[in-house]
Amino acid sequence: MVQSHTDPFGTAELRRRVLHSWADAPARFREDANAEEDYALGAYRDRAVVELAQNAADAARRAGVPGTLRLELRGGRLSAANTGAPLTPAGVQSLSTLRASAKRDEGEPGSTGRFGVGFSAVAAFSDDITIASAPGAVRWSRDLARAALDAEVADGRAPGLGDELQRRGGHLPLLRLPFAAQAAPAGGYDTEVVLVLRDAEAADRLRALLDAATPALLLALGDLAEIRIATDAGERILTREAGPGEDVLTRVARLGPPETGSDGPQPKPAAAEPHTVRWRTVTRAGRFDPADLADRPSEERSRLDWALTWAVPITSEGAAAALPEGVAGVVHAPTPTDDVLDVPALLIGTFPLGPDRRRVAAGRAAEALVAEAADAYCDLLRKLDPRAALELVPLSLMGRGEFDGRFRSAAAKPLLDTPFLRTAGGEPVRPRDAVVLDGGPEVVAALSDVIGTALPGDWNPYHPALAQLRVRRVGLSELADLLGDLDRDPAWWAGLYAALRAAGQRGADLGELGALPVPLADGRLVRGPRGLLLPAADAFGGAVAAAALAPLGLRIVHPEAADPLLERLGAVEAGAAAILADPQTRAAVENSLDADDPDTVSGPVLDLVALAETTADDAPWLAELALRDDEGGYSVAGELLLPSSPLRDILVADAPFGVVAQDLVERYGGAALAAVGVLDSFAVARAADLTLGAALEDARSGTRLEGLDGLDEWAEEVAERLGSPDLPPVVAEFAGVADLEFVREDRWPQALELLSGPRLRATVTEPARVLGERGEVADVPSYTAWWLRTGAVLDGRNPTDLRAADADPVLIGLYDPAPEALDADLAAALGVRSSLASLLAESDGPDDLLERIADPARHVERRALRELWTALAGVDPDRVTPPERLRAVRGGSIVLADAEDAVVVDRPDLLPLLHGRPTVPVPARSAAALADVLDLALAGEEVEGEVTSTGEVRPVPDEAAAFLPGGTLTYVHHEELTVDGTVVEWHCDGKTAHAATPDGLARALCWLADRWSSRHLVAAVLRDPQTLPALLAEADLDD
Repeated sequence: MVQSHTDPFGTAELRRRVLHSWADAPARFREDANAEEDYALGAYRDRAVVELAQNAADAARRAGVPGTLRLELRGGRLSAANTGAPLTPAGVQSLSTLRASAKRDEGEPGSTGRFGVGFSAVAAFSDDITIASAPGAVRWSRDLARAALDAEVADGRAPGLGDELQRRGGHLPLLRLPFAAQAAPAGGYDTEVVLVLRDAEAADRLRALLDAATPALLLALGDLAEIRIATDAGERILTREAGPGEDVLTRVARLGPPETGSDGPQPKPAAAEPHTVRWRTVTRAGRFDPADLADRPSEERSRLDWALTWAVPITSEGAAAALPEGVAGVVHAPTPTDDVLDVPALLIGTFPLGPDRRRVAAGRAAEALVAEAADAYCDLLRKLDPRAALELVPLSLMGRGEFDGRFRSAAAKPLLDTPFLRTAGGEPVRPRDAVVLDGGPEVVAALSDVIGTALPGDWNPYHPALAQLRVRRVGLSELADLLGDLDRDPAWWAGLYAALRAAGQRGADLGELGALPVPLADGRLVRGPRGLLLPAADAFGGAVAAAALAPLGLRIVHPEAADPLLERLGAVEAGAAAILADPQTRAAVENSLDADDPDTVSGPVLDLVALAETTADDAPWLAELALRDDEGGYSVAGELLLPSSPLRDILVADAPFGVVAQDLVERYGGAALAAVGVLDSFAVARAADLTLGAALEDARSGTRLEGLDGLDEWAEEVAERLGSPDLPPVVAEFAGVADLEFVREDRWPQALELLSGPRLRATVTEPARVLGERGEVADVPSYTAWWLRTGAVLDGRNPTDLRAADADPVLIGLYDPAPEALDADLAAALGVRSSLASLLAESDGPDDLLERIADPARHVERRALRELWTALAGVDPDRVTPPERLRAVRGGSIVLADAEDAVVVDRPDLLPLLHGRPTVPVPARSAAALADVLDLALAGEEVEGEVTSTGEVRPVPDEAAAFLPGGTLTYVHHEELTVDGTVVEWHCDGKTAHAATPDGLARALCWLADRWSSRHLVAAVLRDPQTLPALLAEADLDD
């Protein structure tokens, strides 16, 4: 409708007042110009689209209708047409003052524009603005304003105003001088704002602002239902409508660029379905305490109403979605500010803003609204799916800005007390009361009647929001502790075990369930499956009655609670072997002698032993089982003999052994009784890695080793064989026959027959392998062989007093023959002598041999004696105790002489000078060593050997030199050779040979040439030189 050119808004009066105020006070002109520049070029530079939308929303609210806004940028103009209340004179005045808002006095809570300055944003883009509305139109034109100002200056009414205008380069505050205009709003709209854009740069900036507009504007400006944005590139239609429940739907439809037809430009149809976003919202409203607004400008202090809305986009499944593209994560007050809010939701509220309307102004009002926003945020989380709500929980109190940090601090405690989570049973629960159970949904379901505040098991227990909310996480270890006193039937526990087993299949650490409670068959509830017995296998298959096991005090899992999980956690199937290995069984056996009825313990144990094929060798404590003997009393199994045992005829009458009752043999069989330690033959004590020395005492405590006679002495001898090391030796596999000290002397043949059997033979014949301190390995006689060497009696003698039938001949006169029936390997192990070398290798062998050599009852031939002394010369002197008497040679006969009288001959030329002293026959090369072993004197030490006669030096005859190449070339010939006053045939003084006869010369030359064995050959050639060729020919035939 075309209007007449009137002035319905009183613009002329507004201009007059402004021009007069400038003329009266040019400083006011400067203030207004500076203010417009500050708003248009500073704080409001990029807010034109938002401010136009705010005005449209306020108009719709005042009219009480859903508002629509059309923004069209074409041909160098921007049109903003909206529905709603039309423009009023008060509105024009507000738009032209830059200070006061027309909404201040209208008493309309919820209006958006509150400062009367937002319209200044358009001055950043245009110098010619027109608003057309039903009552009329108003225009702001820089050209018209300059003309009016020039006229005012020309009239001379404002002498200082011209100077101020000149100083500002002609720039004036455009929006302070409105003019009446002749224009009407576009059809279908109540008000239209038209900007004639200043230049192409302004058009580009506005186009970018239009492109950046998002549906968030519709959420912030709740009175707008639609925004249409049209440019040369096409058209976007942003709409807002109510969705399901209390949700809000926003849509964005896109149309192509317009096409020119017969009816003018027409938009293309949309190429795709509109993009719809569903928003879950929470809105709160209230009134400020006036004191909260005390620090705000007067225009705000009169507005006590506040409102805020939280909006979060959600998916069709109800999960929280990211904010739509282009929607900034900032506080909206109600339009976007620069205050970052780092949560995936929009906060829209009537927050007090600073003068630039870009940031929330600090103060009591802001603090009050932040607290309300925190509580409303908690309500928003309650309206979401609980898992979706977790994505909205702030994960840190450190915000990305001042406002974000204040909001997080304000929300921290309310979040803990808001029941926005859901238990596995679907009940609301506060985070401070909630529990996250490790193990998954099966475990949570199994414990639903025990831990009612547990969150669903399919939730991620490691979600960072749960940690931020301080939700208690109960791991499997803690869970096991919590269930320790729970009273439930066995079937319930079986269900829990199955659930935990399923958790293990998904990777849960079942090792944390070490204290998991387990119900037992006897009604007890115990902590920890390890060592418990599962009712399975042979012990519960009829072979052993379950009731019969009761006296053993076993911890058997209740059959209804049995589950494979318990076995994985250390429980064992209650097979015979497992029951025997149970500590309760051992305790019952070890205390059976004191039991009220030992038979109730021995019965099931004997049955189990028969099933498990376990013996006292495997479990030595079985020998402590109390059994009835043939006299009606009770003894431990290890002290009883089977009625058929050959030991009954071998052991002495006072041996500490009884005989097991015959009816037990008939009922359980000898094999079962022998398995628990009843003796059919000798018992064997076994140990692995047995450390000798001081540790031996602890090692044998409570074991069969305690019954081994002389074990300490054997250990000491082993250490001596290894050189008495600082660290005690270790026997890798020890086996020793017990109770040998109870064998009757006349029953040793029978005892040895038992020992030679397959079960015991190795304990005698196999050496013990010992590890030394430096890792060296040595084989020593076993304990059993060691004991038998001195403890056994054969024909009234110890085995070491006897020799084998094929022993070295030199031993024949010294040792008596062993019984012919004695096994050869057994005889060797017992120490029966077989060779001189093995005899001397024994620790006591050298001393035993010396003792027998000195025994007048023994017979030794001269050749054997020389061999014995030669062998003894090779023994370490530290192993030998020097004898007091010994066998020697005197006058060609073997005699028994005192050691202090005997001498070891180290030089043959000294024999004539010994004057009948006993000599020990030994090769000269061994003389010094033997003298050291026997602690005897050498002849060279006892005889001075001084030559007291004189002779002449002569050359050695050629015929002698032929047999002694490299020998001495001269000798001293004596007519009568005397040494130490004794006439002798030859003597060697150092390297000088003295001789009085051919035979003497031969001996002297051969001794010096170290060819003593050639003395007879040399003597023969010296006596008859003509025989040299023949003797040389014979020598060629020597080996």
